[in-house]
Amino acid sequence: MEGWLIWILLAPLLGFLINVFAGSRIGRRGVALIACGGVAVSFLLSAGAFRALLAAGEGGVLTQRLYTWIKAGALSVDFTLRVDPLSALMILVVTGVGLLIHIYSVGYMAKDPGYARYFAYLNLFTFSMLLLVLGSNLLLLFVGWEGVGLCSYLLIGFWFERKSAARAGKKAFIVNRIGDFGFIVGLSLLFWSLGRSGVWTLDFTTIAANMEKLGPETITAIALLLFVGAVGKSAQIPLYVWLPDAMEGPTP
Repeated sequence: MEGWLIWILLAPLLGFLINVFAGSRIGRRGVALIACGGVAVSFLLSAGAFRALLAAGEGGVLTQRLYTWIKAGALSVDFTLRVDPLSALMILVVTGVGLLIHIYSVGYMAKDPGYARYFAYLNLFTFSMLLLVLGSNLLLLFVGWEGVGLCSYLLIGFWFERKSAARAGKKAFIVNRIGDFGFIVGLSLLFWSLGRSGVWTLDFTTIAANMEKLGPETITAIALLLFVGAVGKSAQIPLYVWLPDAMEGPTP
């Protein structure tokens, strides 16, 4: 168990909270330092996790179990972070690219009156993406997934005083909810189908170990429904209509 993994998540989350509640008092330089510093810490820890996995060799996994979130009958959902080779690479991309965007935004948004609010949203966006990648079960993934959608809406409609920006934010929110409906149905079908075979779980490792209990038609249906969610989030045909209007928000 790696007790420091949680700080990959907490660093940008703390940046979000500080800039939300104290951004107007610490000044623009303080806002930028807090926001960029939080993501920088997360990036360094992500690099450490990547290095630790390389040292562990093939099949290495880092985990940190924090507490049992939900306990209902046979179902137990833990708040556990999991870093495998794929998620180790993804958190490096999220924090590395995110840090560059934060640094560039210091100058890009320098004269905007919503400076602290912008960096708070950006920190929350980074936190949500990291939760999506690091969560060890479908519920944590879903919370991160919806957090990403919320932050997209907030950033696209950042200059909400302009009607065009407000409309663009609403369009992005609605279209993404269409994709998310498929995603939710896919997750529910997976949970229900495994439950029928006596396996009530949301944990990725347990799901992977019991996939043979699902028929090929069920697996195909689940995969297609999850794909609908990905189509909406990544603005693919036919759920791409929100993307051109996304230029109404800040585009660092």
